[in-house]
Amino acid sequence: MTAYILKRFGIGLLTLFFASVVVFSVLEIVPGDPARLMLGINATEDAIHALRQQMGLDDPLLVRYFSWILGFVTGDFGTSYTYSVPVIDLVAERAAVSLPLAILALFLSTAIAIPVGIFAAARRGKMADTAAMGIAQIGVAVPNFWFALLLVYIFAVWLRLVPAGGFPGWSAGIWPAMKSLIMPAVALAGLQAAVLARVTRGALIEVLGEDYIRTARAKGLPQRQVLWRHALRNAMIHVLTILGLQFAFLLAGTIIIENVFYLPGLGRLLFQAITQRDLIVVESVVVLLVATVIVVNMLVDVAYGIIDPRLRVR
Repeated sequence: MTAYILKRFGIGLLTLFFASVVVFSVLEIVPGDPARLMLGINATEDAIHALRQQMGLDDPLLVRYFSWILGFVTGDFGTSYTYSVPVIDLVAERAAVSLPLAILALFLSTAIAIPVGIFAAARRGKMADTAAMGIAQIGVAVPNFWFALLLVYIFAVWLRLVPAGGFPGWSAGIWPAMKSLIMPAVALAGLQAAVLARVTRGALIEVLGEDYIRTARAKGLPQRQVLWRHALRNAMIHVLTILGLQFAFLLAGTIIIENVFYLPGLGRLLFQAITQRDLIVVESVVVLLVATVIVVNMLVDVAYGIIDPRLRVR
């Protein structure tokens, strides 16, 4: 198991290195000068040149890349061009919103999807299966931003049960803060639950056709025990794959939802940094999100080995 984990760790580090090179290179060729954008259209060339030197933008590309990546490894992400504060402070402040939002959305989608997938698989071809998968198909087709606006209209404008947007901060108390994350989490969880339910159903149907399942049924085991004790564990390989991808999407793909609900999270920070040409923030946030995806995938790979020891030799 140790060799299996070390192998996955090495692959993760190599992937992160290539991702950092791609992110840095792409942002370097994007048109626009951060110094000119910060100083405005009336700035003199001397002022722009002085600011570029101050921010290190005139250094060679390799020097800038290795300086940035060394700082990233040591926890020094640099200083934001726009906010003039350390990027690590911005990321920590915004992650305190995005991370709980992603975890809450993943919990909701899992709590809904897995029981629905098991329910549909156990009734394959029946009306209940058709209805459950029909609803799941609608969930896949509906854009999450439209679903978010619908939730705002119903629960915030019409029923006035929750705030329409904004985040009071954790200093206001756990319940007020969590209350402001409920609707965004539901909006994010809707699509993910629909996808996960379909994957769970498909994986279970595939497993239920295996010989050992027929043997378990021939021994007289009840259907509930066959599903939960024998079939579900083997179907979890496919489900874990989707869960890992979904958590990465929920953490990195919240730009639209955070803007709809006016949440000060990583997605909104990334959007603002792109519009303001704050390269150091964009680079750091994107690579940090890539690192998070890699770590989640490594944990999923380790979970594979725990569920099915045969996979450890790969």
